[in-house]
Amino acid sequence: MTEITYLIDEVPVTVSELEGFSREDAERCLANLKEEEMLPIKKVKLTPAPDGKIAVDYDLIQPKFERIRRITGYLVGSLDRWNDSKKAEESERVKHELCKKSAD
Repeated sequence: MTEITYLIDEVPVTVSELEGFSREDAERCLANLKEEEMLPIKKVKLTPAPDGKIAVDYDLIQPKFERIRRITGYLVGSLDRWNDSKKAEESERVKHELCKKSAD
């Protein structure tokens, strides 16, 4: 199994089992991904696909964000400055579970 990893613009691009695939080819693949994706790319793996093309597997860097709540028309990140009645209103509301993606 031939595998080589190029560091291109601080992104590790791993090329596995692709004979004759050069660093320039990997740079072009990464450039195409960057044009398509809005988030920064963490890592890329290029392997042969069953149909004879190239399979591109990649991870994105997820942005960190603070939880934002909408309570009676206000968008807030924290309840620290709320009076007792607003805090009571928030605690009495029905809380809905968020769907979590299961790990495959």
